[in-house]
Amino acid sequence: MRALHSIAVGFLLSFADRDRIAPSEAPLFSRDFARAYVTTMRPYLFYISGITGILGMALGPTVALLPAAVLAVVFFFSYGFGQALTDCFQTDTDAISSPYRPLVRGIVRRRDVMTVSLVGLAATGVVLTVTSAINLPLVALSVLGLATYTWFKRRWWAGPFYNAWIVAVLMLIGYVSAVGAAGQTLAWPKGLTAALAATFFAYANFVLTGYFKDIAADRTTGYRTLPVVFGRRVSAVVSDLFAAAAVLYAFVAMKDAGVLERATANPLVLLLLIAGVSMSVLAQWRLHQVATDDQAHRSITLVVHAYILLLGAVAAAFQESWALPVVLFYAAFVVTLKLRPMTQQI
Repeated sequence: MRALHSIAVGFLLSFADRDRIAPSEAPLFSRDFARAYVTTMRPYLFYISGITGILGMALGPTVALLPAAVLAVVFFFSYGFGQALTDCFQTDTDAISSPYRPLVRGIVRRRDVMTVSLVGLAATGVVLTVTSAINLPLVALSVLGLATYTWFKRRWWAGPFYNAWIVAVLMLIGYVSAVGAAGQTLAWPKGLTAALAATFFAYANFVLTGYFKDIAADRTTGYRTLPVVFGRRVSAVVSDLFAAAAVLYAFVAMKDAGVLERATANPLVLLLLIAGVSMSVLAQWRLHQVATDDQAHRSITLVVHAYILLLGAVAAAFQESWALPVVLFYAAFVVTLKLRPMTQQI
């Protein structure tokens, strides 16, 4: 409740000074604001929510091309709106570890970023709720989770898990949306539980490895993350366990649903699987070599590659006609990642 109170107070106070705009702050309806907001969204990470929603849809019935494309776009952009919203509540650590971000530089007002983010999340929620009314409480739960994440990030025992359940819910929303778009009755199919676990642990690992680049900033600003409290070596071992669990549950999901043998006979699916597992192993090896915050991106980047490849492989295993689109999706991610504003930031 304290976290929710802080959010409400901060949001209301931001309107109190709406008539006092610093000269350097871009007006809400301007090209400069749009450019800064896109930077805040971090487009190279849209692919995480995109593949998460796609995996959820793949576990459901086959959806017609148009509604499937609309849902994929909604999932793709949802990460950006959520990322921009959480940035509004952690400018303290970002000022040290990510000084390039527009909120830290004062290019945009927090009020404006919060407003656009909440409107964007609401719009995606409307589309998802129209697809299936069951999505309404799931979307509301996800937004609440995003808005309260910062408090949990300060606790070493909570951060990765708290963020991961939000993304797992997104995968569940993907499944519910596919069922709703196909006009079928909701059920709990084989493989869904394991796929949720794979998503949960894969994203928890992304969150944990992401902390490796912010250890100095988190320590300074009072964020007691796992690497801050226990150091890099212990945290790397925990990360290994998360990565192993993600890979294990990915295979369990395919086995439970009876698609493993058929999937591995498909060259593209097999390629995605091998690449995903290989990236995961390489990412964990590199993580154990990290000695400074500036080196962490070498591992974190591969963790994101592994996430997209692994979940993409499972999605293609359930919907084999999606294998080529998933490969192209991954290729687009590789290109977009090259365009990020700072190499050290993921």
